[in-house]
Amino acid sequence: MADSLRFRNLDGSGPHSFGQALRWILVDRLRGRRRRSPARAEVPQVVPNVRALHRPPDRGLRLTWLGHASWLVQGAGTSVLIDPVLGPRISGFIQRNAGPGLTAEALPSIAASLVTHNHYDHLDLPTLGRVGAPVVAGIGNGRIFRDLACTELGWWSRASIGGLEVTFVPSQHWSRRLHMEPNQALWGGFVVEGGGARLYHAGDTAYFSGFQEIGRRFPGLDAALLPIGAYDPEWFMRPQHMNPEDAVQAFLDLGAKRLVAMHWGTFKLTDEPLDEPPRRLREEWTRRKLPEEQLLIPPIGGSIEVGPAEAASSIGRSQDQAGFRERPVGPTLDQR
Repeated sequence: MADSLRFRNLDGSGPHSFGQALRWILVDRLRGRRRRSPARAEVPQVVPNVRALHRPPDRGLRLTWLGHASWLVQGAGTSVLIDPVLGPRISGFIQRNAGPGLTAEALPSIAASLVTHNHYDHLDLPTLGRVGAPVVAGIGNGRIFRDLACTELGWWSRASIGGLEVTFVPSQHWSRRLHMEPNQALWGGFVVEGGGARLYHAGDTAYFSGFQEIGRRFPGLDAALLPIGAYDPEWFMRPQHMNPEDAVQAFLDLGAKRLVAMHWGTFKLTDEPLDEPPRRLREEWTRRKLPEEQLLIPPIGGSIEVGPAEAASSIGRSQDQAGFRERPVGPTLDQR
């Protein structure tokens, strides 16, 4: 296995062995060692103001949570998607518990879809095909996208998308897809800058020292979109996913202005209850006595504005009341 891995994490680690995966998927289940929790749960959702979302702001960044790790990010007159997964199921059989915040047909004009890695809950070919926008992803992923143009980036590489600047940054994870061997394609997160604001989307990641380096290279992040779910059982998930307590520490390492929670409540991927992650996140936030206004747990379909034009945030009030400005999308894509 070691010699076959094209990419590794910053600490040199790779994915779990087949034996470890078999223990989690089958052996521990048969022996009753896995935690049992309901397959469904209530997750807060709101109906977005679709008309307003078709007018991307000039200043600041607007973030709309579509469920799981899927986001509509808008700024500098440009709209992009991150990890868009908008169908009723993933991998053919894992059904959606909540959302999506928008259908593909209701989206504004999309300049590009940013894909953090090739796992099926982040890279959904049916959604990407319906959106029809060019893709930005890590090295080695281009062959997956069939008829869609793809710009491949290495860690710390940048691309220009309309008025936005996008940088692909490291994460602590792995990659694999049907008919692809492990770690043949690069995984990571994205920093998106535009309209005088910058945000960080972590993709899938365990807690790792790279958060400090990302914060050093991109000081003053207006928002850190961090995963808080898919952590149980810890022995198996800890090397690849964060729990809510890890997410708080990652937020502090990054030096970001706000933690925005994601990657929970949408798909039942692991053993914890679907609605447990935000409860643990709030408890850890309170334990550390962090400012309440810096923690945002949006509903699916909810929007947040960060940066110079902050209406911070439109969460908790009618989307019809959010103030948006109009500018045409300029969907150019230039790698640097």
